[in-house]
Amino acid sequence: MQEDFKSLKPEQLEALKTLLSGIPADSPEYADWFDGKKIDEIALCEYMLRKKERKCIHGKFYDLDGEIEDDTVRKEILEEISPYQKSNVAKMVDRILNTLKLICQCEAPPVREDRVHFRNGTYHLDGSFTEIKEWSMNRLPVRYNPNAPVPERWLAFLDDLLDKEDIPVLQEFMGYAMIPSNRGQKMLLMIGKGGEGKSRIGRVLRAILGDNMNTGSIQKLENDRFNRADQEGKLLFMDDDMRTEALPSTNNIKSIVTMEDKIDLERKGEQSVQGYLYVRIICFGNGSLKSLHDQSYGFYRRQILLMTKDRTADRKDDRYLGDKLIREAEGIVLWCLEGLQRLVKNGFEFSISDQAKQNLADLMENENNIISFLNSSGYVRREKETYASSRQLYIAYRKWCDDNLEKPRAENTFKKYLNENARSLGLTYDKNLPSENGKTVRGFRGIHVLINTKQYRFF
Repeated sequence: MQEDFKSLKPEQLEALKTLLSGIPADSPEYADWFDGKKIDEIALCEYMLRKKERKCIHGKFYDLDGEIEDDTVRKEILEEISPYQKSNVAKMVDRILNTLKLICQCEAPPVREDRVHFRNGTYHLDGSFTEIKEWSMNRLPVRYNPNAPVPERWLAFLDDLLDKEDIPVLQEFMGYAMIPSNRGQKMLLMIGKGGEGKSRIGRVLRAILGDNMNTGSIQKLENDRFNRADQEGKLLFMDDDMRTEALPSTNNIKSIVTMEDKIDLERKGEQSVQGYLYVRIICFGNGSLKSLHDQSYGFYRRQILLMTKDRTADRKDDRYLGDKLIREAEGIVLWCLEGLQRLVKNGFEFSISDQAKQNLADLMENENNIISFLNSSGYVRREKETYASSRQLYIAYRKWCDDNLEKPRAENTFKKYLNENARSLGLTYDKNLPSENGKTVRGFRGIHVLINTKQYRFF
């Protein structure tokens, strides 16, 4: 047999190899990017992009239908090269994948807050809809259907879960999460005792937002320096089971909620870059979001705090409720768009109920006993034309803590809180207040101490 092969001419041997490999000699693919011995990677990538137009943005593939996983592209590459590449296939697939990313790499499309990109077209906030698709990093997997039926089961579920006055703000926030914008400058927290069904909202949001939503721990979002980069190009970050442990810092969360400019984004093994984030945050839990050191108004003003209704003792759970709600997704989308339209009309001011505002005020007071002290009677009184030194105020505060079995905060923390919140408290910081010995001291105008601070020794 070997002698028979030796008698063949070179071109005959090449034709025989082609025949045995199963590659048609007249295959156009063969002519385009395979010379019979090796694959022309650039030519193959250009061929694949002619078949399916794609873009690579921030290291991820997109087409007109949205983000594409790398593994999906790897499989397509494997199907193309498998008749030709018989060894080191995995390495070749990854090489071509990286080459493909370089060839179709481009800038992110402009961020447009006035439209929502649905699976079947583009909805503009003026109420118009077109089936023309634009390039977007945030295409939703759900269809826009103006004739979708009213989501009766969803509305009944919310009526059981929340007070009637709190439903509009949830409606607005879910609509707000459908556009790439941080103008609302709020995060939404929903707190309950457990078992009310809060997580069903998360399932509905996943059905509407798809891969435009990340889930995880808000503690990790704050503390892990690489986690912010994972939120680039995402519409929503959801913590479905918020832990009650206090955050050691709040800088990342506060900056994400009110993001208006570029921020430093760091990925493992890569040089950090400046990028935009427009991800919103929603958390469900059995306790409020706490901070070890930040009790500032800036931390709390970024929160919308909703409390769920108590679960009734005779309630029977429907294990398939989540699936039933998802089947109403197209109708829920119209409900969300109604809330988004209202939010935009109101200048991105949420319809926060009086009860929700009181929830936040109570939280601030519970987490910061300085507020409770200032609101108490018998220790201090806020009045114009009065003043008190910082030392007098701190002694009165320590006395209040002693009387109420509260742990006092440090002197610097107490003074810092008064300085940062003086305007909202109706106080004015003054470095030159008169004292009894004729010297000047630091303190605040607009408040005075009602107890005799000389008889207490806390230092």
